[in-house]
Amino acid sequence: MNVLAQSHGRLTLPGENLLDIRNLCVFFRGDSGWLQMLKDVSLTVKPGEVVGLVGESGCGKSLTALSVLNLLPLRGCRRTGQILFEGEDLVPVSESGMRAIRGRRIGMIFQEPMSALDPVFTVGTQISETVLAHLNVSRKEADERTVEALANVGIASPRNVAAMYPMSLSGGMRQRVMIAIALICEPRLLIADEPTTALDVTIQAQIMDLLLELGSRTGIAILFITHNLGLVAESCSRMLTMYAGEIVEDGPVQDILARPLHPYTAGLLGSLPHRQARKSRLSSIPGRVPSITEMPSGCRFGPRCSYAEPECNAPQSLLPLGARHVRCRRHETLSLAGSGHE
Repeated sequence: MNVLAQSHGRLTLPGENLLDIRNLCVFFRGDSGWLQMLKDVSLTVKPGEVVGLVGESGCGKSLTALSVLNLLPLRGCRRTGQILFEGEDLVPVSESGMRAIRGRRIGMIFQEPMSALDPVFTVGTQISETVLAHLNVSRKEADERTVEALANVGIASPRNVAAMYPMSLSGGMRQRVMIAIALICEPRLLIADEPTTALDVTIQAQIMDLLLELGSRTGIAILFITHNLGLVAESCSRMLTMYAGEIVEDGPVQDILARPLHPYTAGLLGSLPHRQARKSRLSSIPGRVPSITEMPSGCRFGPRCSYAEPECNAPQSLLPLGARHVRCRRHETLSLAGSGHE
């Protein structure tokens, strides 16, 4: 193994964070002023690491991913904090500077491949466009790389598929095309935002196996955003739980599965079905994620938490606990059940 890893002209030291988000806040302008969508989000991804980001819909997972690449509205939106990628803060980078990073140094798989792919251009045209935008190659070489990329993601007859339009492909094939687009320029980081949404279980497994195999072979780091805790348990070395725009827990996957420290994480794990309890009632978390205009002043999970006490009405900090972090003042007094997958 090389002591130093070359990264598009920059050397990455062993142990250095590839992505280091520090106290990221995102605000959108509303009728009554600025509304805070993300609050002090901090997370890291090391080179080659697979990190899972989990939580209910509306918790801010996709917004965090879009913030990294600054795929946010040009007006009525602002970010504070730092998004360090390979040591460079992306927050002040201009739009032209971000265009050089998107697809080249950071790839992204979006939630809906049908809406992410342009229906009026062939698959091959859309993949080769990424190559031509970032690499100094001829159209012929870009086309050859496109066919190779489709073959690398397990598509049979890649040259024929390159000539097809997205509407002619199944959901699983469209998702493979999205993976090919995200990886064709060999980025250091892949953000996979719900890459298995709307796919059946068999195709889900194939897509995840493909991502992990490509990641292992190329050394790419993956930030995996999902609702599926089972996939996180099988695929990731570390997971972060997000709730109402905040990171509430962070740590090694197996440690969190065995003993969650935050009641929200425990609630998510408790809602998983278990084979040994087929006839028991499936657990659920009462209530819903609060609206951005109705956000509690203290612990944001407090109104839904069965362990809440008056002290929880005060703002909660993300507390460091060795290799783990938790945003709960009561974590030492709670004994929360794990998933049973440990």
